[in-house]
This record gives sequence, structure tokens and C-alpha cells, in this order.
Amino acid sequence: MTYKILCSDLDGTLLTTKNDVSEVTISEINRIKKHLKVILVSARMPKSMRYLQERLGIENLPIICYNGALVLDNDKELFSTYIGSKELQTIHTIAEQHTVKLGLYFKDEWYVPQDSERVQKEIHHTKAEPIFEDTQTTLTNWEERDVGAHKIMLMGTKETTDAIFTELTNLLGDTLHFYRSNDTLIEVAPKTISKLSAIELLLKDETLEDVIAFGDNYNDMEMLANVGCGVAVGNGRDEVKKIAKHTTLKNTENGVAHFIKQNILI
Repeated sequence: MTYKILCSDLDGTLLTTKNDVSEVTISEINRIKKHLKVILVSARMPKSMRYLQERLGIENLPIICYNGALVLDNDKELFSTYIGSKELQTIHTIAEQHTVKLGLYFKDEWYVPQDSERVQKEIHHTKAEPIFEDTQTTLTNWEERDVGAHKIMLMGTKETTDAIFTELTNLLGDTLHFYRSNDTLIEVAPKTISKLSAIELLLKDETLEDVIAFGDNYNDMEMLANVGCGVAVGNGRDEVKKIAKHTTLKNTENGVAHFIKQNILI
């Protein structure tokens, strides 16, 4: 296979553990990186992707953060869009009614109202530290700074997130995308962006046909379906495997590295 760009999701895809790439993956990326641009594409914040870029030796290449809401090339901001103060306030008000907590993300800033098992897991997985602050204080501060959220994480129980998911989708589903990460988490992002739209932004002399991409989850489907070669990892959702051109081994079995080794001959 001949491609010019390799794009990969991180969690559940390129990462062999919850917070790191394996030596096998590093070796394969090192083998191909002079011939292919290797672009990391994630829902993560920049600082939670930078250390992985360094591990892979691709710090000089762009990263797609927050599922495409923020695209960076080193320190240069190529694209940024965020959820504004009016929608943030509406979400906060409804979340309070359901006792659902908000994690708020803007660039490398991450705010949570209190510590929890979920927050500790995020710290471990992403190697980032949050600022503990009352959510209304954060929203007031952001309004004064004229900034918003590149991503919101709603954290509750299965019952509360079920209830708020329906209510928020009905109210704000025209402009925001609500994505169930699992039974107790909902990610919120601007509806105008996607991993695919961010990849298209980075194309120069290449086309989507020149791109090979790897993913495991719903937010990877559009990307995998529209690039030259979309590959699902073995642990990916059935819907993702169905639309992918190929399926490789699980992320814990170095699925991305295995596929690269077998199919990208330099």
C-alpha cells in the first residue's frame, strides 16, 4: 500500500495501554515516518497528545485535538472553534438539575468542580492535571475572556446521563454533538467539526485517497469511511468494523503496528 499520510486515533487504537504507546508501535512509526506524515487525531487536549508525539518522534507534525475542534502545528493554531457562553450556561443549568458534573476544556486548560474516581482516571490516562474550580466561576471567567469550551465532559450515573442526554439532544442537538463515551460519560463538541474535517484542513498536495487512518469508536467512523484506507482495530465497535476496509488486531495486541508492518512496505 502507498500512502502519504497516516492518521490515528489514540485511546483504544494506537495506545497499547491506557496512557502509552508500546515499543513495537514506536519502532514501526520510526520505520515509516520519513515517508508518511503521522498525524495523531484525538478527543484529547494538546498536552495529553504532546508526550505521545515525543515518544513517537513526530513533534514536528500537526495534531488534531478535541475531535477536530482545535488543530495545531507546533505552537501555531491552524483552526479553533468552541462552544460559546450561552450554550455552556444552558448545559450547566440542566446538568445541575440532574446532579451531573461538568469537565470543561479549552486549549490546555481543564476545569472540574471536584475530585472523583473518574477525574483520577482521566489524570492517569492523559497525564494532565485539572484545575479544581466551581463550574459557574469557570464559566464567568471564560465569558470575561471571551472564550468557550473546545470540549465538555458530562459525568454522572447511568440514570442521570440517560436523562440529560435526551434532554440536551432535544434542546441543543442542532448545533452540538452529544456523544456517549460510556454509560456514565457524555462528550459534547461543536457539530460543525469532525476528525475528517480536520484532516481535510491539513491536506496540501495530498487527497483523502492518500490517507490511511485507524480508529475504534463512533467518532472515528466518518474518518475511516472517507479516507483511502480506513482500518478498525479488533477491539473496535461492530459498527466501526462494518464500515472499515480492514480490521487489524486489538489495540492491546499492537493492532496498528501489526497492520503497518504487514501492509506498508517502505
